[in-house]
Amino acid sequence: MLNYLLLATHRTQTMSTSPSKKAKTETTFVDVPSNSDFPIQNLPYGIFSTREDPENKRVGVAIGNLVLDLSVLAAEGHFTFDASFFSEPTLNSFMAAGKTTWDAARATIKRLLSAEEPTLRDDVDLQNRALINQSDVLLHLPARIGDYTDFYSSREHATNVGIMFRGKDNALQPNWLHLPVGYHGRASTVVVSGTDIRRPRGQLQADNKDPSKGSVFGPSRLLDIELEIGFFTGPANNLGDPIDINDAEKHIFGVVLMNDWSGMSMSLLSTFKQWRCPTVQTYIARDIQKWEYVPLGPFGAKNFGTTISPWVVTLAALEPFRTEPSFGPVQDPAPLPYLLDANYGKGTYDIALEVDLKPENGDYAVISKSNYRYMYWNMKQQLVHHTITGCSMNPGDLLGSGTISGKTEDSFGSMLELSWQGTKEIAIANGETRKFLKDG
Repeated sequence: MLNYLLLATHRTQTMSTSPSKKAKTETTFVDVPSNSDFPIQNLPYGIFSTREDPENKRVGVAIGNLVLDLSVLAAEGHFTFDASFFSEPTLNSFMAAGKTTWDAARATIKRLLSAEEPTLRDDVDLQNRALINQSDVLLHLPARIGDYTDFYSSREHATNVGIMFRGKDNALQPNWLHLPVGYHGRASTVVVSGTDIRRPRGQLQADNKDPSKGSVFGPSRLLDIELEIGFFTGPANNLGDPIDINDAEKHIFGVVLMNDWSGMSMSLLSTFKQWRCPTVQTYIARDIQKWEYVPLGPFGAKNFGTTISPWVVTLAALEPFRTEPSFGPVQDPAPLPYLLDANYGKGTYDIALEVDLKPENGDYAVISKSNYRYMYWNMKQQLVHHTITGCSMNPGDLLGSGTISGKTEDSFGSMLELSWQGTKEIAIANGETRKFLKDG
């Protein structure tokens, strides 16, 4: 059994790119350690319960080493809108409320946590009810995920895989530069970090070189990961009404945090310009995939586990880190009009990603350093393309970026690439090597 624990983080104190002057001067009365992952500039949303009452799930915000219970603030009328959804066991209703409500909620939370605002600062009774130590809470899936879609939007990753399977001259499929390629995943196996993932069993090609020899049944021997960032959708669009590229960000609630992925066999640590970053992780059985994917693509090889963090970071919190993609501010060839993003040059985020591998009873070793800037298709384009046929999205749907790989060998986002289809050893701690994941 593979055991994965994720600590979602978002750090400002050692940022190498400064946010706005306003963000730098924001302070809180909460005692936030200097190395905290949850300063007042972050304020990610999540679903929590206390260890004493694990079934009473509601909405909270991380601040320092505490969780701010929004249901308590809502019950006492601190929000200017109907905030009863903060007592619900998922974020779906809040996601559906839209950007105006999201902005109002964030402004209220920042004000109440501010060092200058006495409402919560000077009310010890309210603090005792609304602020809970993170060590005393349980964290849950942030949303009821109706649908999950995974994309394939890193040009470097798509090229690497294409070279391995089709050769250098046919690395990118003809459609790749014209649309965000994606597939429908399995929402029922999206789990919160800390959930055990079992090595899948399935049909494997009996002879790696000769598919005519049929299959055998057994556990996957080529278990892999994919370094990704995911985002949750907000307000729904009606069936038959595509989302316009200029309105797309109004339908994106926030990005999924999946950091410091520490466990018996593997850790994924991500940094966001020295802030820890949001990511999503998909597990893949490469050998099961090889046998089953023709002609409709992966099935069982990708349906057994996708781990996300309990915390969701809003686009407002990520705003200081907008940047242009690593390959420049324009796409060539130019996309069709419905995918043409006038703000493409600032349509992505500078998110430094780092993958650590930890063998059982061993130490962590960095095996990859990548960046979200390597994505060719951004979140807005992925969402718009998903709906262009008239497909309706619902609040709490999850969309994954696809594996994020960079231009150099040490920036590849999967072990398939790092080991180059198992032909190279990946050096880890204490002289050990890996090609794919072992149990731990």
